[in-house]
Amino acid sequence: MVHDAAESGIPSQPRSNAIRAAKGAGREITMATNGKQKLKLLYLYRMLDEETDAEHGLSMAQILQRLEGLGISAERKSIYRDLDTLREFGCSIATIQRAPVEYTMEKAGLDLAELTLLVDAVRSCRFLTQRTAARLVKKLSALASVHEREALKGRVHVDGRVKSQSDSVFHNVDAIHEAMRRKRKVAFLYYKYDASMRPKAQHDGKLYLETPVHVVFANGYYYLVAWSDNRDDFVRFRIDRMRLLQVADEKATRNERIANYGFEDFAHQAFGMYDGEPTHARLRVAPDAMDIIADRFGTSVPVKPLEDGGAEVSVTVRKSALFFGWVAGMDGSVTIAGPKALKEEYRSWLQGLAEQA
Repeated sequence: MVHDAAESGIPSQPRSNAIRAAKGAGREITMATNGKQKLKLLYLYRMLDEETDAEHGLSMAQILQRLEGLGISAERKSIYRDLDTLREFGCSIATIQRAPVEYTMEKAGLDLAELTLLVDAVRSCRFLTQRTAARLVKKLSALASVHEREALKGRVHVDGRVKSQSDSVFHNVDAIHEAMRRKRKVAFLYYKYDASMRPKAQHDGKLYLETPVHVVFANGYYYLVAWSDNRDDFVRFRIDRMRLLQVADEKATRNERIANYGFEDFAHQAFGMYDGEPTHARLRVAPDAMDIIADRFGTSVPVKPLEDGGAEVSVTVRKSALFFGWVAGMDGSVTIAGPKALKEEYRSWLQGLAEQA
């Protein structure tokens, strides 16, 4: 015969403790479960936002499976109620009539074509560094679904595109516009590449102090058109080659020429999309023309400094009339040093033009 603990004189304290512990554990489990349930709607919103688009949806079974993987148990009826709640909140939840039916969240932002355009523009932009371009592409890709992100990868191949070496362009453009708004000059250091492809401060390393007139985007780079009091004329600077740029306290110069300024296209002549077979070329470059080589071929090309301050650079070009025309347009500051066969072809091309004149 089994007696109650109180009747038998056995202390009841251990049993009471066990009961209280069991109840406490049950409450903790219930609280944890309720906490997970409160997150269910947020998880549902995130998976629809990240994983669905106009072409891809999630079936009810997939939604339940993903929630279960997050430690959340749910029934179909509760998911239907959650979808209605999201609709009341303003989300555009639609269905894709497939077997089984899939649910998708229609985005009001950029579509895939618009994102592709922006991503391709960032990838091909020459004034951005590789690091900045990668960061911007990552941010743009976050606006797409996981399926669209795959489609955004490598949509445009930019062959041999030379990227800027400086991340300062955004700060510099903002500072220049601020100076123009406040009618102040800008102060900055300015660098160009020397015959060894090393950035060298111009103006004997002293700060330039110029009046900003116009910001121009040409041939893949930002330029500042400024008024120089020293030269009494307009001057142009590549903005990504400016360092330590700041708005100066000195008031901007004002005169009739600045007031009547009209931008004229000064973009560098480029090869563009041209055909022809890849050819090794050695180019002899005058001291003041190294920036042209850096812009066209980058700063990692093999360079052999010469006694006159110039250099001989080794590059790979596509042999074509456009390339020969580019060399001719350098007016002697860039000439073909070799190989001999390429020099002969260039000479024949020039003679052919002379005969047609």
